[in-house]
Amino acid sequence: MNRIDTLFSRLKSRGEKALMPFLTAGDPNLETTAALVAEVLRRGAHLVEIGVPYSDPIADGPVISASYTRALDRGCKLTDILNMIKKLRDDGLTAPLVTMVSYAIVHRRGVDRYLDEALAAGVDGLIVPDLPVEEAARLIERVQARDLRLIQLVTPTTPRDRAVRIARSTTGFLYYVSVAGITGERRELPSDLVENVAWLRGQTDLPIGIGFGISSPEHVHLLAPAADGLIVGSAIVRRIADGQDKPREALVREVGDFVSELAAALRPD
Repeated sequence: MNRIDTLFSRLKSRGEKALMPFLTAGDPNLETTAALVAEVLRRGAHLVEIGVPYSDPIADGPVISASYTRALDRGCKLTDILNMIKKLRDDGLTAPLVTMVSYAIVHRRGVDRYLDEALAAGVDGLIVPDLPVEEAARLIERVQARDLRLIQLVTPTTPRDRAVRIARSTTGFLYYVSVAGITGERRELPSDLVENVAWLRGQTDLPIGIGFGISSPEHVHLLAPAADGLIVGSAIVRRIADGQDKPREALVREVGDFVSELAAALRPD
């Protein structure tokens, strides 16, 4: 059974929700990324999204875009990222890992080759934000053949008939984008967010993860009752950027402290 499915099944049986941090691979370097993956899981995260750096931002705000630029400037390559993931698995890491990757990278590598290499490395699923559902059939078929999961996105502006189509072709969990626009920290979230997620829940049995704009323990606590999982990206990536000149141990500890706060907020009162 795929690790993503196992995770959400276990959490549902316990009445718990998933904390899913996002980390940019190779920012500030892959050795630190590997240490951060292990640390956030130790501090209460359940699944980690690993961003594969890409030169042309898709829905990425300035914080994540800058992290991609830093990683690329330092020579971060796809093969190195997959090798990092494989080493984490070889060292005993069992939590689900998902790559956030542009379809341009998958296509250039070759769909079958990318999926085979990702599977061999220990990847459990993909988020491909620039692949519309209308063009996803080929990838969906090949992902399913390998027992990987294809996590697709629904936004506040997605027409409802199209949202249903996306949900029906998604596996693992459905990613609900909380705000229209790009990633980034926000002080307030849309007033209709919970209502929109409630409607979406009526259309699918998939777990629903909410991401984009979630930047504080308060956001996590507010949204936990509405979601099966919460995704936090820019708030973590910004802390890494701010601390990249610190010793690795100090940076990893600071990010871990923040994730521990988020995990505590995920628990019900």
